[in-house]
Amino acid sequence: MTGTIVQISVSRGGIPKYPVPEAVLTPLGLEGDGHGHPEIHGGPQKAVLLMTAETIDELVALGYPVFYGAMGENLTTRGIDRRLLRAGQRYRAGSAVIELTRIRVPCSQQDVYGAPIKAEIYDDRVKSGDSSSPRWAMSGFYATVVEAGVVRANDIITLESELA
Repeated sequence: MTGTIVQISVSRGGIPKYPVPEAVLTPLGLEGDGHGHPEIHGGPQKAVLLMTAETIDELVALGYPVFYGAMGENLTTRGIDRRLLRAGQRYRAGSAVIELTRIRVPCSQQDVYGAPIKAEIYDDRVKSGDSSSPRWAMSGFYATVVEAGVVRANDIITLESELA
């Protein structure tokens, strides 16, 4: 799987996150990015949140007032099929390497876009790990940083390996 990073987003904490042209990806996430609730978000296993632009576009088409970065994602990608994302996959993103760790569980902060949005992006099947759910990975996928590096808007993101 290969796609493009269409946006890199950071904030001082919380949502939305706003675009930056490039950032350094470290073991604790993007330099300059904060977490409003560090006891829930962030840390080495949730250093980066990846979401697909296709998911954001789908939510816009359903009438939600979202945009790239609105859902709190750090990397918004295009061309990666979210239904094929799995924990253990390693992706080269710019000069960094990330490994997907777990599906992101939606939180009350997203209610600002309409309380029903959480049900649009996450269901009981996703919660149980059922990747055949039509909502699989719509809420985003957390990743750990395997190799630090620079990521830029329009960089290629490509699957390098996955757990057997």
